[in-house]
Amino acid sequence: MNKTQVLDKKQLQQKLDRLAWQIYEQNYKEKEIIIAGIANRGVLIAKKIATTLTEISAIKVKLVTIKVDKDNPYNKDIEVDIEEKEYKNKVLVLVDDVLNSGKTLMYGAKYFLSVPLKRLSTIVLVDRNHNRFPIKADFVGISLSTTLKEHISVELEKNVGVYLS
Repeated sequence: MNKTQVLDKKQLQQKLDRLAWQIYEQNYKEKEIIIAGIANRGVLIAKKIATTLTEISAIKVKLVTIKVDKDNPYNKDIEVDIEEKEYKNKVLVLVDDVLNSGKTLMYGAKYFLSVPLKRLSTIVLVDRNHNRFPIKADFVGISLSTTLKEHISVELEKNVGVYLS
């Protein structure tokens, strides 16, 4: 299977830096932000964004992992390593790697809506524009119009980059 590199390591880092700056611009008055990464790659992206955010601002960043069954989110409980009182009335940023149909992002966001939030923002590195659920990403690293048969893979550890196959 042929893979076409869409973003290399440097371009990927530029996208992540820009996303961190966008979060900062929208929330510069906040003392603390909760950044929730959807396991697995969403967490890795969230960590990279959180690192940049702490370098460019004085905002305290709390990193959270949210585990959603991407195939059947309605059949399994969502696992989160934060208590409600820790994100109540705060700014929460939900991060994932690829926005495909919107299902994972939708169920991830739904989990946090059981308590009042100051703001809920969503970030994806790649938006494929195949939304079947009424959710969009507030911040997008790159938007790619792909066919349903094509696959986007985000590599964050080895062969860092974004690939289309």
